[in-house]
Amino acid sequence: MGYACPVCDAPQRDETHLANHMALQALVHGDDHETWLDDHVPDWESMNADDLGPLVAEHAEEREFDEVFEDTVDRTHGHGHDHEMQEFGGQGGSQSLSGDAARIFEEAKDLTQEMYDRDEADEETEADDASADDEKES
Repeated sequence: MGYACPVCDAPQRDETHLANHMALQALVHGDDHETWLDDHVPDWESMNADDLGPLVAEHAEEREFDEVFEDTVDRTHGHGHDHEMQEFGGQGGSQSLSGDAARIFEEAKDLTQEMYDRDEADEETEADDASADDEKES
């Protein structure tokens, strides 16, 4: 279950993700999301996601989605390889960052890599523990 964005129908897992989606689209693109928020929640710009979420969710359709949300899947997702992190700019694109933006991006990239490394270490520990348990039962 999740919410369909009332503007673009994009699937969102919960109220918080819906609020973040709506606000980000409005702030970055200033498109129909901003118009919708201005019409339905006039003081949306002063709210955090926890406050905005329930207000936008009451106007969003709650429904079952066939697609899987990106942070609910394993990075290997069943086809035998890990995905490397792409450089900023996405599919072969390139953008130069400088100053605070470059520093923030590098910090985010490092933190993301640390998270992936921790996940791999946790998986290895779980596998080792399971193997040890199997040996004890033998």
